[in-house]
Amino acid sequence: MSIVHDPIRAGLEKGWKVVDASTLAADRSLDADVVIVGSGAGGGVTAEILAKSGLSVIVVEEGALNTSSDFKMRESEAYPSLYQESAARKTADKGINILQGRTVGGSTTVNWTSSFRTPPATLDWWRRHHALPGMTPDALAPWFAMMEERLHIADWPGAPNENNDVLRRGAGKLGIPTGLIRRNVNGCWNLGYCGMGCPTNAKQSMLVTTIPAALGLGATLVTRARAERFAFEGERATELLCHALDAPGVHATGYRLRLRARHYVVAGGAINSPALLLRSKAPDPSGLLGKRTFLHPTVISAAFFPQRVEAWQGAPQTVYSDHFLQGAPDGPMGYKLEAPPLHPLLLATTMNGFGEQHAQMMREFPHLQGMLALLRDGFHEQAAGGTVRLRGDGSPELDYPLTDYLWDGARRALLTMAEIQFAAGAREVLPAHEMARRYRSWSEAKAAIAALPQGLQLTRVASAHVMGGCAMSGDEQLGVTTPEGRYRGLANVSVHDGSLFPTSLGANPQLSIYGLSAKLASGLATSLTARAA
Repeated sequence: MSIVHDPIRAGLEKGWKVVDASTLAADRSLDADVVIVGSGAGGGVTAEILAKSGLSVIVVEEGALNTSSDFKMRESEAYPSLYQESAARKTADKGINILQGRTVGGSTTVNWTSSFRTPPATLDWWRRHHALPGMTPDALAPWFAMMEERLHIADWPGAPNENNDVLRRGAGKLGIPTGLIRRNVNGCWNLGYCGMGCPTNAKQSMLVTTIPAALGLGATLVTRARAERFAFEGERATELLCHALDAPGVHATGYRLRLRARHYVVAGGAINSPALLLRSKAPDPSGLLGKRTFLHPTVISAAFFPQRVEAWQGAPQTVYSDHFLQGAPDGPMGYKLEAPPLHPLLLATTMNGFGEQHAQMMREFPHLQGMLALLRDGFHEQAAGGTVRLRGDGSPELDYPLTDYLWDGARRALLTMAEIQFAAGAREVLPAHEMARRYRSWSEAKAAIAALPQGLQLTRVASAHVMGGCAMSGDEQLGVTTPEGRYRGLANVSVHDGSLFPTSLGANPQLSIYGLSAKLASGLATSLTARAA
């Protein structure tokens, strides 16, 4: 028996309305004022706000309802059960690995808790280039403050673990400024396994905050149900057709759910949301549905230290540097530096090398430090992002071209990270690149990395941040959605997730999604309740 109280199981015992579609033995229909597709950052925030306004709400989630009692801090269990495509979702050319959650709480259940407000430079770009005059730091500040209080987002009081402190020390020796990352935790045990679901309920994800709050107010949660398509009559969605999935969440069982509502909110994330609308053949007056999808393409550098680093333990990300984002957004590609947690399976499948070379790296795992650079895409004509499209079976994939502009940013980022790691005392540095080897000095690494050919399947690229595809804009030619999150061409469909962003952010996106969704959901609640009265 766990010593940690499981609030989800306690709520289920109280009679929360939860439908596990994998158990259905017949088709089923449900009705509500609002149906929300997705239970992550956008869907969770929206569900709580609408339920508090007195509206009946159904939240439909493709993944299962996993709780703290299910989180065993094991990669072999976490990735298949909590992530899209078992944490192996990739772009169409297999050049970028994409980590996205697929469970109640979405990516908020498995992210590393990093919480940043939308950078002012990004908001300024949106105002000037995407007809969004209301997107100012002052206008969004109350919504960010509201969600920071709701989710206990605050400075992390503990000292950085060694993995993060390498970034702080090395950057400091080079005169590169760093900062401390705020985290959405409450009573954190400092375990370091955030990416596998928090076993202590300290992470203030949607799983333990807004979704339980909505259920406590009478909302219905439908799990293991894939939102397949909308039915339309004129400019209105009349129902959402969902396929029930089997217990592993892989195959459709043959049973269907028909969800009917006055209004629908699409919040499945910035691959699944455009895909649902594409499968539904939704109107697309701007021609931008699924396009301009951004990733923060991420490159990685590993370093070996004399001392034990043990990068799997302690708060996962607490130090960052925005020094290389200071230039004009449409200049050379900028990047944000962070230090990710390292766990054996994710490390082994991300890093380069084969046979004895790879085995030796894993034997030195306790001494290994990791650093990553989030490349800021979306601000330059050669960083126009990718396009969500449908495979023959209707499942989504992201086509994301990797351009010379991006590769230039990748090279500069790999050089920066190696220099910082050597400044912090690394004895060897290994960039995540198929042709790289372990370099023993900064001078050796500098020459070698500068000469490495950057290209598809050579440089290892990953991403845990997916944005765009349903971009908002005040100009109907520039955006799929309005500044209020309403889907153009449909009177009763909104989008509340990261797919709204017209560019990437240059920062970890969860707090931006929380704040923007709170603003949009509050406006939607006012509209729907006034109409009902």
